[in-house]
Amino acid sequence: MTPEENVIWKRDAGIFEVRDLPGKGKGMVAIRDIKQGELIIRETPLFIVPPQISVSPTTLIAQNLLRLTPYQRSAFLNLSYVNLPPHVDPDSGLEKDLNEVALAIFQTNAVSAGEGVGIFPRMARLNHGCSRAFNSVYSWREGKDGQEGVLVVHALKEIKKGEELLTTYMNTKQPRTQRRDYLNHQYGFQCTCSVCSLPDSESQASDRRLSTMSNLYSRFSTWSSGSISGVEAVETVQDIWDLGNEEGYWSERGQLASDAAYVAAAHSDLTATQEWARLAVEWFGIELGSDSEQVRRIEEVVNQPRSHAAWGTRKAEKVGVPRRLLK
Repeated sequence: MTPEENVIWKRDAGIFEVRDLPGKGKGMVAIRDIKQGELIIRETPLFIVPPQISVSPTTLIAQNLLRLTPYQRSAFLNLSYVNLPPHVDPDSGLEKDLNEVALAIFQTNAVSAGEGVGIFPRMARLNHGCSRAFNSVYSWREGKDGQEGVLVVHALKEIKKGEELLTTYMNTKQPRTQRRDYLNHQYGFQCTCSVCSLPDSESQASDRRLSTMSNLYSRFSTWSSGSISGVEAVETVQDIWDLGNEEGYWSERGQLASDAAYVAAAHSDLTATQEWARLAVEWFGIELGSDSEQVRRIEEVVNQPRSHAAWGTRKAEKVGVPRRLLK
């Protein structure tokens, strides 16, 4: 282990530990209380695969593994995998089989990293949860001034000591059967998170809320084509927000509030632009970090709402502030 890797290991050891969990393989468990918005992981990729490649995927992954340190290679090879081709024997010791296993590991664990997809062995230990079950979210930050990009994981909610840290592998605003079918096909497991394990009547109520949220997102998107007014668009955002409160689904709120600020700015509603932007600062700070580029940009809108790129591009309209300000 290099000195840098040792520092990272010690930092992680103060926040979480990786344990064997019954029926789930390995997973992350908090070893102390974690505050909402707290940075849990900051991780550079072992390697990134670009959108276009000139060699076979198997060869490319094998080539990348040769560039890793022994510690990094071990971290990669210890990750789980699914969907191994039936002709491959992972215990054969043959190079061609080992390369196929490496490809399966990459395909199972890689996540988006800018224009490419990268492998992050620490983040990969986060298991999946649906809807309100997941309590951690990850995001990619592009590198600047020659620095390498990093993946960051923040606590979406307060996490108590002894709780498992969970993220989400998919858009979970879908009925339980669809979520489980996707996860079983893509990752080879039957989801038993706290939402998927609800009694049927409660699960159906959750499914209705999640499906309605998804439909409302689709309705909100029609504002760009002029199908709904600014007032209707912001009311739709608020309906999504309220359903999220009822369901316990808190993800994507920074972007949702930022989108509402965009609509308000387009319709020259100064107060609404500022208030939705303030809400976006709060939630971007939780989901992406208070030091994120998204927070910096939206803070500029709070301070100078008329500087928003969308300002005045639609007919003037009072679209409305977040309902929490009306209570």
